[in-house]
Amino acid sequence: METILKAGNIVKYFLQPEPFRVLNGVSFEVFKGQFVSVVGKSGCGKSTLLYILSTMDTDYQGQLEIKGKNLEGWKQNDLARFRNENLGFVFQFHYLLPEFTALKNVMLPALKLGKYSKEEVESRAINKLRMVGMDSYAHKLSSRLSGGQQQRVAIARALINDPAIIMCDEPTGNLDKANSQNVFDIFRDLSKKNQQTIITVTHDMDFASASDHVVEMQDGQIIRA
Repeated sequence: METILKAGNIVKYFLQPEPFRVLNGVSFEVFKGQFVSVVGKSGCGKSTLLYILSTMDTDYQGQLEIKGKNLEGWKQNDLARFRNENLGFVFQFHYLLPEFTALKNVMLPALKLGKYSKEEVESRAINKLRMVGMDSYAHKLSSRLSGGQQQRVAIARALINDPAIIMCDEPTGNLDKANSQNVFDIFRDLSKKNQQTIITVTHDMDFASASDHVVEMQDGQIIRA
C-alpha cells in the first residue's frame, strides 16, 4: 500500500504556564485510502497531534512526511500553499460564511488556489456538493441550512481541491446521532469508492470503531495503533 503520511518521533512541548511535554515520541503512518480515527481522553494530545500533522503547528521535534515530501523547515507561505492543495479540513464547527451560499463557500479554497477558471471551480463545487447530497441546496445561504446540512457543505468544501488527506477534528461533535451517521457514511464512501485518505480525531467510539483503523492515545503517546 502507498504511504500517504508518515510521522516519526514527534515531540511537542507547551511552555506555559510551565514546560510540559504534550507529545512524547509519536510515530505512525497512514496509507492512501485509509480511514483512520484517533481516540483518547481529553488532554491526551490527539488534537495537538492533528494540528502538527496538518502543518498548522510547526513548533515540534521529529519528522513529518506527506506524499513523500519531508516538510521540516518549510516556510509558512510554502506550507500554506501545500495545505490548500493537498489537505482538506473538517472541524466540529463548520466555519461556513453565513452571507455566502453553499456553492460559494465550497468554491472559496479552489478560487484561492487559482488552479482552475471560475467556471471550472463552480462545476467542481457542484460535483462535490452532489457527492455529499447537497447539490439541490447549492444556491441557498449557508445560514439557512440545518447543522447537519452545514457540515455536509463543509465536507464538500474540504474536497474541492482533491486533497491527498482530509483531516477532521471532532467532525460529529455538534451533530445528533442521525446526522453523525450521515457524516460517517460520507467518509466511508469517500474512502472506499474514491480512495480518499481520512484522519479524524473523535470522542465518538461508535464512529471510531467503524473506521478502518483506530489509533489510541494516552498521556502524549500512542498505546494502540
